[in-house]
Amino acid sequence: MNWIHEVFEVRKPVIAMCHLPALPGDPHYDGAGVGGIVDYARREIDGLQAGGVDGILISNEFSLPYLTKTEPITAMTMARVIGELRDEITVPFGVNVLWDAVASIDLAVATGAQFVREIFTGVYASDFGTWDTNVGATARHRQAVGGDDVRLLYNIVPEAASYLGGRDIGDIARSTVFNCRPDGLCVSGLTAGAATDTSVLKIVKDNAGDTPVIVNTGVNADNIATQFAYADAAIVGTFFKQDGRFENSVDPSRVAALMGAAREARAGVPA
Repeated sequence: MNWIHEVFEVRKPVIAMCHLPALPGDPHYDGAGVGGIVDYARREIDGLQAGGVDGILISNEFSLPYLTKTEPITAMTMARVIGELRDEITVPFGVNVLWDAVASIDLAVATGAQFVREIFTGVYASDFGTWDTNVGATARHRQAVGGDDVRLLYNIVPEAASYLGGRDIGDIARSTVFNCRPDGLCVSGLTAGAATDTSVLKIVKDNAGDTPVIVNTGVNADNIATQFAYADAAIVGTFFKQDGRFENSVDPSRVAALMGAAREARAGVPA
């Protein structure tokens, strides 16, 4: 039994994204006030939990274009939102301050989140410029702020970016597990909602040892059984939205449909 089963109390959990709208300081912030963001997040979380998701990952998804070092107002606003809704969240939850690993860990410690998804390792050419990381400093920061219990999910196939280097994904998975001791490896498609290549997912699984592998984008009711053949968990955002469109709000009927498919898929996968 790995930590995923212990935290979510189910094999192969589905972790739903709660995409926050643009926040104060973001280019597309509407200026309507943080209270409106809290109300929006409440509706999204209510819809996800009503549909039976196993966990929730709260992110500033609409803070586009993203920073690799965020302004303090971003995590502060997210902390207020989570603080106001904390008693209403009935499933395990995590956080992701895009794309700032240190801010994500700080937010998790401040709010009691159990896991963080981020880009912790590697150097990339990305839509946001040259993107560097410092996993050694980040790991030490987690220790310094008392975040030892916060599980770190490493996205090793980052969206909208490619590695500056010639290693293949199998080598990257193997060396990340050996050198960094991640709590999980996330495998993504090109962007939010883009299907994750199952051949890549299989390669990562074959090289991850006992480290859980999470399919990070593009999961839907039709492909979840295929993805669960290799993945130990799924993170789902776009499919849960009205009409399956990234920019829309959560549609509880789509949540229920995928969760039904997930239960069937779990039943068909040997323990």
